[in-house]
Amino acid sequence: MDSQITVRLNYGVPQPCTLLLQIRAMTDPNQIVTWENTEIAAYKSFRDMPAEEGIGNRIWLETNGDLILTYSAQVTVNRQVARLDSLSETPLYQLNAPTVKYLMASRYCAADGFTDFLADNFGNLTGGAKVRAMSKWITDNLTYDNDSSDGDTTAQDTFDARRGVCRDYAHLLIALCRSSAIPARIASVYSADVTPPDFHAVAEVYLNGGWHLVDPTGMTTPDRMIVVGVGRDAADVAFLTAFGAATLNEQSVSVVAS
Repeated sequence: MDSQITVRLNYGVPQPCTLLLQIRAMTDPNQIVTWENTEIAAYKSFRDMPAEEGIGNRIWLETNGDLILTYSAQVTVNRQVARLDSLSETPLYQLNAPTVKYLMASRYCAADGFTDFLADNFGNLTGGAKVRAMSKWITDNLTYDNDSSDGDTTAQDTFDARRGVCRDYAHLLIALCRSSAIPARIASVYSADVTPPDFHAVAEVYLNGGWHLVDPTGMTTPDRMIVVGVGRDAADVAFLTAFGAATLNEQSVSVVAS
């Protein structure tokens, strides 16, 4: 599947500021960036570097004024999607060093605290079947609410409130997986199916010796996702982190599939 991405960012930056951006689609065997272009109205310095796990890229940008940026790309996705409920858990002793950290708690995602809930609702399940059931529970029992969370909302907060946005859905699934001793991380993606159109967050789980994308909002599927980056939670994949004052004026994300 081919998709055309267009991102426009307009932020007021009253004083010189350093920004860390993560907006570029990555290229790997599952998705090929056939064309991309980044236009920035004015800046002092620009540095492109690999992101977490060497997946995707981050941009260091020093501004001299407001950030006015347009990112455009054409991406072909040819990801082969396994049946989630057919995947087995990878024995913990077989996990490699980079994967172990995704069993541990992070800023927004616990690695315990859901023991009784998991036992009562998914105690008879393992591996991908358990992940699929947990993801469906989140889809069915949470309400998507743009005003329900902020930068401090944790997976436990989302579980208690039963509402959130895509990052909250992803954080909760990640926390439930980690509490089940299944490595899980967040992935920032683009997809044509997301409503409202925006930067989208999903979970990625480690099963049967590999990583598999799961969207607990139910909006999109792995064969339609364009991965930007991965990390322990949303703090690692924020599309913009400002080390100074930056105020949103306008932003838009458009993904058109063909």
